[in-house]
Amino acid sequence: MVRPGGGGRAVGAGQRRAAARLRAAQRPRQPLAGPDHARPHPAVPRRRDGARRRRRLAGRRVEPVTRRLGIVLVNWNRWADTIECLESVLRAGTKVHIVVVDNASADGSLDRIAEWAAGGLPAQPADPDMARFSQPPVAKPIKVIRLDAATAAATPPADVDVTLIDSGGNLGFAGGNNVGLRHLLLDPRVDYFWLLNNDTVIDPRAPAALIQRLDATHRVGMCGTMVRYYHRPTHIQALGGSVFSMWTGQSRGLGFNQPASMPFDPALIARQTDFVLGASLAVSRGFLETVGLMEESYFLYFEEIDWAVRGRGRFVTAFAHAAVVYHKEGGSIGSSGTAGGRSAMSEYYMLRARHGFIKRHRPWLLPVHGALSLALIARRLLRGNRVQAAAMLRALTGRPY
Repeated sequence: MVRPGGGGRAVGAGQRRAAARLRAAQRPRQPLAGPDHARPHPAVPRRRDGARRRRRLAGRRVEPVTRRLGIVLVNWNRWADTIECLESVLRAGTKVHIVVVDNASADGSLDRIAEWAAGGLPAQPADPDMARFSQPPVAKPIKVIRLDAATAAATPPADVDVTLIDSGGNLGFAGGNNVGLRHLLLDPRVDYFWLLNNDTVIDPRAPAALIQRLDATHRVGMCGTMVRYYHRPTHIQALGGSVFSMWTGQSRGLGFNQPASMPFDPALIARQTDFVLGASLAVSRGFLETVGLMEESYFLYFEEIDWAVRGRGRFVTAFAHAAVVYHKEGGSIGSSGTAGGRSAMSEYYMLRARHGFIKRHRPWLLPVHGALSLALIARRLLRGNRVQAAAMLRALTGRPY
């Protein structure tokens, strides 16, 4: 086609369509009738919906691509509890480093745990009502490496599901955890370290919720979780941790023995926490590198209180209320939340640790604590708990258990 007056220049079909679109764009638009046409352009809600969807998905993406969270379990003659705990952690699906430190168990724990990892030994829930946290089991075999303590201290974590470490002796709670922490610290990708009692199971959302809270807390040092009773899952053992009195050496769990449905303010709980419950205690790499590892002289009890006092004023304590852990409470040594339910061994190490803590941090309060300890021993005798009273007297006088 030759455009009239155009000097004989040909106009192609594509040019004609472009010109038509240009003329249409220049014409003023007439409003369309009807209420439906008064709505905004469809592109606006689509963009808004897309932004909302991205925010929703971002809120869910809390699982790390790399193993940013390391978990330490200390085992002592309780392999059945340990494999139930491991099943619950692995079923959560979050990519983590898991280290099991065996404190010289006499029941062949390391062999039993290795047998479970190979698929030859199923985990048996201690309570059928709690089977949902460990059943159905994860696919077996799972990747496992077995190390001694010396090798673990010099070898960065391997890309396996579970690392088993033979500590070489009964190092106590602090010593066993420190073996695992030293190993995990060799991997610079691990930002957070979760000390988890082996007589626990976790909600599958717990690792991701814990990482999310740690990431969101500036200068975080310690972080607790919601800890409920394994055999009474509707009730709380502690909301993160406890308040503690230097004068009496006694602690009180926040939310202790209250219904899990009780209302609470997570931020207020975090501010009230003097120390995080050792059954489920997370710390940051910065905390470990500044404050150091757990004090091993306590052997049992007061390690987490000592840790908190050493880090006070330098780090913030957090509370991951959406991370729920179920604790059998005192399975390894017969400890309990009530004095009458504690074993003689538990009473011995509790009193011994309390005096060691006061001597280290408030030595001028030692006479007060000596008198309080004598009163506690007298109370045990009046209640007929002579074995416990004798154990406490040995601790008070510095004699071995």
